[in-house]
Amino acid sequence: MKTVKIYQVDAFTSERFKGNPAAVCIFNQWPDDTVMQQIAEENNLAETAFIINKEGQYHIRWFTPASEVALCGHATLASAYVLFSFYEKQAENLTFQSLHSGILGVTKSGNRLELDFPADQTKPVSLPDIIAAGLNSTPVEVYKGRTDYLLVYNQQEEIEALQPDFYKLGQSGARGIIVTAPGRDVDFVSRFFAPDVGVNEDPVTGSAHTTLTPYWSARLGKKSLTARQLSRRSGSLFCTHKGNRVSIAGEAVLYLTGEIYLP
Repeated sequence: MKTVKIYQVDAFTSERFKGNPAAVCIFNQWPDDTVMQQIAEENNLAETAFIINKEGQYHIRWFTPASEVALCGHATLASAYVLFSFYEKQAENLTFQSLHSGILGVTKSGNRLELDFPADQTKPVSLPDIIAAGLNSTPVEVYKGRTDYLLVYNQQEEIEALQPDFYKLGQSGARGIIVTAPGRDVDFVSRFFAPDVGVNEDPVTGSAHTTLTPYWSARLGKKSLTARQLSRRSGSLFCTHKGNRVSIAGEAVLYLTGEIYLP
């Protein structure tokens, strides 16, 4: 029997039990995909990140309880927090090689960690009937990015009031559905629904802000933006549009460390 270190970190928050919890597991080499999926299912968190260090380069993959995903912001933030705190204490910058999203950078600036991610490209589309039925509401604009739909509403109150039918949303064929509106005390607010990958509502979704940041930057005519995700746990993000890249910054706090026993 062997053991593997596991950490759980609340990301995009400075308060424990807020933000989005992610598990981080560090291996010497990749285990079988089946093992990673089983660990993610056992953790039962929105995301579990798996990291290896191969010839001095960190590699990262992310699993929900149901499947592997191409990009995850909060679990990358959590992974960087773990590495800065326990493995790379003198470092101020880290890079991860990801399987589907290329090189991802993280910079430490005081208590904040800043993710450097590729910006999503969106195009206007019609609202699929199944999403309209699943939300029982009509947005004013609809876009489709690489993996997610982006639905724009007029007011924060509309985002707060949504009560999705997750069974219907899970038939959309998309990784997730982002709903967003101007914020009362931040530039924009959002929620993120992803039942198709086993996460009905994600507490704080860094990767969704690769879609949200270019949209709101163009609409508001500013590069730097403040954002809040309106889940029950809530989370705060600080976003900057940089052309074909976006910066997504936030804080993180450690919840637990432990060991996984594997056969």
